[in-house]
Amino acid sequence: MLINAAGPLAGLWKQARAAREAVGAETLWQGTAMAHIVVLGAGIGGISMTYELRTVVGADDRITLINNNPYFQFTPSNPWVGVGWRTKQDIVVELAPLMAKFGIDFIAQAAKRLHPTENRLELADGRFIDYDYLAIASGPELAFDEVAGLGPDGHTESVCTVDHATKAAVAWEAFCKDPGPIVVGAVQGASCYGPAYEYAMIMDKELRRRKIRDRVPMTFVTAEPYIGHLGLGGVGDTKSLLESELRQRHIRWITNAKVDKVEVGRMHVTELGDDGVEKKKHELAFKYSMMLPAFRGIAAIRGLEGLVNPRGFVIVDKHQRNARYPNVFGVGVCIAIAPLEQTPVATGVPKTGYMIESMVSAATRNIASLLTGQEPSSVPTWNAFCLADFGDRGVAFIAQPQNPPRNVNWSSEGKWVHYAKVAFEKYFLHKVRKGQSEPYYEKTIMSLLSLHKLKEPAA
Repeated sequence: MLINAAGPLAGLWKQARAAREAVGAETLWQGTAMAHIVVLGAGIGGISMTYELRTVVGADDRITLINNNPYFQFTPSNPWVGVGWRTKQDIVVELAPLMAKFGIDFIAQAAKRLHPTENRLELADGRFIDYDYLAIASGPELAFDEVAGLGPDGHTESVCTVDHATKAAVAWEAFCKDPGPIVVGAVQGASCYGPAYEYAMIMDKELRRRKIRDRVPMTFVTAEPYIGHLGLGGVGDTKSLLESELRQRHIRWITNAKVDKVEVGRMHVTELGDDGVEKKKHELAFKYSMMLPAFRGIAAIRGLEGLVNPRGFVIVDKHQRNARYPNVFGVGVCIAIAPLEQTPVATGVPKTGYMIESMVSAATRNIASLLTGQEPSSVPTWNAFCLADFGDRGVAFIAQPQNPPRNVNWSSEGKWVHYAKVAFEKYFLHKVRKGQSEPYYEKTIMSLLSLHKLKEPAA
């Protein structure tokens, strides 16, 4: 049996089994097979979704995990990889033997095209995978091409994937032998600002360790209207906290920045005023640069009317379910969330780790409801709990919910954040290897912080 009888969803599974026996499998699903649930993507959202689904399916149901890489990568550690504090091997877990151990089908292939009217997913190798339910957890496509010269194939580095970060580490070692100016940050349309701040501070720490910081002028370039906005309108006092960190580390900054193009060793930036009018042109010389790009939905789903928005992000309701295709759910960075507010330069909304796990819990429970012939009822809280590591200290924040207005709006800084981030990396990789979605001690800690994944039912 694949079911965890002690799991939090065991009761729902028993209801599903009883419903199937009462009406017969062929009434609920075509043919003689039970439900086939496909999870597209094996990042933090996809791997969590896969493990939580194991707690609601029976031996006759199938779960198939599809990922464009043969491994899970712990993306939050990529800034450490970029300066050589971690290697790829430290933060990846091979999926094929792990999924086989837990009775989950695994396919290491990129998706070529989704055919939602046919309930089929076309893979890059020409295969077609039929599904009863699909959970899209694909993450984003990185839109480096939207700025000339941007990205690993251009003139800047990236820490968006472990392979990008590994390449950045090679370039970093070469840079440290012949240091010069650094430009780091996030371009217009970016929606994930935390890693840019982390990488800037971590580079500063490593340069000081090597005793060459005095030879490296650093500039932080961001589309945010102010430091610490984070695509969230700030959380607690992140504006003051992050400005203070940049000042202490002698990192100058440019906000409301639109990157026009990147050439070899030179970045062309237009700075706008708060009124959206051009304020100043900058030509920034650099010997090393890491700039986060804007995101868009993956090519396999872009342009599917009713499923995705113009940027290719999956449109979901409060149950993480698509209205046009009600057997399709979306979780993680791939879903559409409207920008928090209009800013002089376009900024997106981040989807943070705990927020993604909140989406996963709701989507899993709602699929379980559908298995019993009931309508979805679980609604994610979208609470955010984030740890931003700066190499020797860091900033943490809690936002309940992630987007304002909030019930809790808290931030803090200190050395404890660095140690907490290291501990979280070890913990999450252990959880992946053990096939766990939310162990008891994790639920206990989050309860103490008053962080919950699902909203309480309306009275």
